[in-house]
Amino acid sequence: MDSDVLDVDTATRRTVDLTEAVRTFCAGRRDGLCNVFVPHATAGVAIIETGAGSDADLVDALERLLPRDERYRHAHGTPGHGADHVLPALVSPSVTVPVGAGAPLLGIWQSIVLVDLNRDNPRRSVRLSFLGE
Repeated sequence: MDSDVLDVDTATRRTVDLTEAVRTFCAGRRDGLCNVFVPHATAGVAIIETGAGSDADLVDALERLLPRDERYRHAHGTPGHGADHVLPALVSPSVTVPVGAGAPLLGIWQSIVLVDLNRDNPRRSVRLSFLGE
């Protein structure tokens, strides 16, 4: 298995498109699987359409589902930080994408995005792992 780690800044954005980084990581490889994993308790990875408003719609929906207030038992950090710890139950910390001839086999409108609503930690690691045939 081959692996690499991306360092991602989420200080100014709640979603970060990782698709090109995944394409670059998979380039030159054969058929296999690429796993995209976020080793954090307050972030996730999703496959969605980007650039047409869906990424903003996802953030809006998650913020409605996980309001930032004092209802959470997990109470350290900024107000409502407990919501950040519930996020990975809704947006998985990993996705696995099939790879054919060195290219992720995504649909035409699909992108791989990091989802991070946590305002307390703007630096994220994303591990890319490739398992070939």
